[in-house]
Amino acid sequence: MRAVVLTAVGAPLEVWEVTPRALGPTEARVQVRAAGVCRSDLHRVSGAIPAPLPMILGHEACGRVLEVGPEVAGLRPGDRVVSTPSPECGSCWYCVHGQPNLCERTAELRARHGARASDGTPIHAMAGLGTFREEMNVDQAMLVKVESELPDEQLALLGCGVTTGLGAVFNTAQVEPGSIVAVLGCGGVGLACVQGAVIAGAARIVAVDPVESKREMALALGASDAVDPQGTDAVEAVRSLSGGRGADYAFEVVGSAATILQARAMTRRGGTTVLIGAAPRSELVTFSAWDLHTEGRIVGCSNGSAHVRRDFARFIALAEAGRLDLGALVTRRIGLEDLGAAFAAMEAGEVVRSVVV
Repeated sequence: MRAVVLTAVGAPLEVWEVTPRALGPTEARVQVRAAGVCRSDLHRVSGAIPAPLPMILGHEACGRVLEVGPEVAGLRPGDRVVSTPSPECGSCWYCVHGQPNLCERTAELRARHGARASDGTPIHAMAGLGTFREEMNVDQAMLVKVESELPDEQLALLGCGVTTGLGAVFNTAQVEPGSIVAVLGCGGVGLACVQGAVIAGAARIVAVDPVESKREMALALGASDAVDPQGTDAVEAVRSLSGGRGADYAFEVVGSAATILQARAMTRRGGTTVLIGAAPRSELVTFSAWDLHTEGRIVGCSNGSAHVRRDFARFIALAEAGRLDLGALVTRRIGLEDLGAAFAAMEAGEVVRSVVV
């Protein structure tokens, strides 16, 4: 089967013929029908997030189950599934205490190899998935059965980007009706935040992004205001739109120290700043202790604090009811051999989401 492999930081991506490893007892073999291209993939290519190499990239996908191991429960060949980089085993301390996005099996499952090269070399799979390939063997804890007529390319986005954005609004921040929301970074995750804030009943949603097309998309999806941070003081703009106080909730979706500080500065006293963007481990952020003392909340957000087996169904229901526009987030449909160009388009700000189909 074919797979897209990263062999060295910054190197061109290569399409290899690989051999899948043997199917484990708790794994399913999945035909990948669609896989979204996320900035977290790009971070592995650039080295911003270190990764063991060689590696099959990709971590959000929709597909069909082809085969299951003898200990798999609840999945059978023919089932439609969406992958998740955040496994939900259902039995560890975090899963039973309402934080399955922090499942204790995460490190173990993400460390599994994805396939072998023609010379027998093991190839790592990003997040234990490696969705940029034709088939993948994945533990059942990282698959969610879905029943929907929505296209594969839309359902694939639930695996990471959409769930991260919507979950940040509904689960992490728990945005209240009538509130003021600011979203810094309007790619796929940020636009999911915008749509989530609309669904949650926010009175004002300020989209902050330097790319005009993304600001326009945010307005089309329900943002009330759009700010270009390159031509305007974004912090003052948000404050001026909120009676001088600042946003009740600010979502940082970029992943840099500068935008984290900006998000905090545009959050009102007693408000909530949600850190979504995957910043490099080397990024350090310094806050005033007094700032935190005056009733401010800064909250980390991993995969939208999601309960994927609950939330995927909720998000699909919203999309099927016309409340959530997944199709608007799919900018380009590409093949495996087009991934290098897709990453270049992402860096240039030309796309919201490219999807391998």
